[in-house]
Amino acid sequence: MGVNLLLIGIVMIVCVLGNKISNRIGMPVLFMFILLGMFFGSDGIVKIRFDNYIFAEQICSVALIFIMFYGGFGTKWEEAKPVAAKAILLSSLGTVLTAGLVGLFCFLILRIQILESFLIGAVVSSTDAASVFSILRSKRLNLRDHTASLLEIESGSNDPFAYMLTIVVLSLMNGTNSPHEFAYLIFSQIVYGGLFGVAIAMLTLLFFKRFQLSCSGFYSIFVLSIAVISYAAPTIFNGNGYLSVYITGIILGNSKINDKPELVHFFDGITGLMQILLFFLLGLLSFPSQLPTVALTALAISVFLTFVARPLAVYSILTPFKSSKGQKLLVSWAGMRGAASIVFAIMAVISPITMRNDIFHIIFFIVLFSILIQGTLIPFAAKRLNMTDNDIDVMSTFNDYMDELPVQFLRLSIPPDYPWVNQKVKDILLPPDSFLLLIIRKKEKIIPNGETEIFAEDILILSGKSPNRIDGLSLYEMKIKKETRWHGKKIADAMSGNERIVVIRRGESIVIPKGDTVLQEDDILVFSEII
Repeated sequence: MGVNLLLIGIVMIVCVLGNKISNRIGMPVLFMFILLGMFFGSDGIVKIRFDNYIFAEQICSVALIFIMFYGGFGTKWEEAKPVAAKAILLSSLGTVLTAGLVGLFCFLILRIQILESFLIGAVVSSTDAASVFSILRSKRLNLRDHTASLLEIESGSNDPFAYMLTIVVLSLMNGTNSPHEFAYLIFSQIVYGGLFGVAIAMLTLLFFKRFQLSCSGFYSIFVLSIAVISYAAPTIFNGNGYLSVYITGIILGNSKINDKPELVHFFDGITGLMQILLFFLLGLLSFPSQLPTVALTALAISVFLTFVARPLAVYSILTPFKSSKGQKLLVSWAGMRGAASIVFAIMAVISPITMRNDIFHIIFFIVLFSILIQGTLIPFAAKRLNMTDNDIDVMSTFNDYMDELPVQFLRLSIPPDYPWVNQKVKDILLPPDSFLLLIIRKKEKIIPNGETEIFAEDILILSGKSPNRIDGLSLYEMKIKKETRWHGKKIADAMSGNERIVVIRRGESIVIPKGDTVLQEDDILVFSEII
């Protein structure tokens, strides 16, 4: 037991340190995790015997739950809306087109049996969210034309469709489904998966509105449980758990919920651990000595997928939207295969179907080719295609802006003899660079204005610079554009309701708002709201 735990700890540290090495040599970090798994595996130097596909499929499926949940949770819908239609079509119709084209290639050119050919197509039809997110973040790829958001939405949402295609083809290979059962399988996968995702997210938001948890850490545990439930619940009814968990993540991530900074930190760490575990385990499960026997077949599929199937699918969908040539080429190149494809291949291996080809190692080879070649060259391709823009920050497309938010809350209890007692807000002198957000009077929460009087025993909540948390207040942001109704107005003329502007991020500077502050284009407003 002690030796095994020691080995696990060493492997995890080596994987983390491998992140620095991969960045220095320009290799995608997830490829490094796979190589480490191969190094420790049966054909590697350490020679850990591991060939339990059933156990690996269970562990990897759990890891995919958190990766897909955080993929949705971390995607900022406001940034993604301009390309949402394109992204959803790519993740659905594009996945089907890619699977069909690869299936036809395997059947007509490589002479693989027809259903086995389409199984390979289904398994490799989706792009890998973990790989795409990792490269966008680590390489700080500031892409124009909302291309980063396009890739995030597509890669985060197409795994459920690839999973559904895989299940459908496996059902056909089993020959156990009647036409009625087959139609219901597709219906249940899409409808139940979508309905459960929306319903669980809405119930979670309703719970957060009505109840406060006693400890900030419990919010992370609660949302972690919600992620698991959102996957498991629809699977009981033969629904698509991956679709459900992604929808739940994207709704919660784009809603105003308490402790979102802590949730971002928590799931960032959990997802990083899951990626290390998943890619290392897949490398450990592989037998590199078997790769030469499938190399020619896998290389042919990789080349066709990368240079024919993926570009055809992308061009057929993006051309009607009048996307630029650079965007179509970059999105075509950025269609990396990754962990989900290998996990779906494991599902095929553990199924009771007899196959003539070594599906697992064919897919494993394709993933290695994709991550190493495409992943390494994505930054180079983006620059050559003139798709980078230094005025855009790719991190703004993720829902973790509060990680670096320079705002804190200050809580003041007003004693009976304090000079502010019975004074109006407009007549008191607040501390420099601070703003009065909220007055708590017994159990009442009051949004103050200039005429509001301050009484003894009131609790005043002020905002200043540097991050912290106050129960009952939530932070969110909005970017001012020319068409926004707030553009060019003074704050005093624009504010209404329970919202208050906490701080304004203007270029590189931070502005503490006042009533006569005029809102300018590209201002990023950080609001507080009672929750």
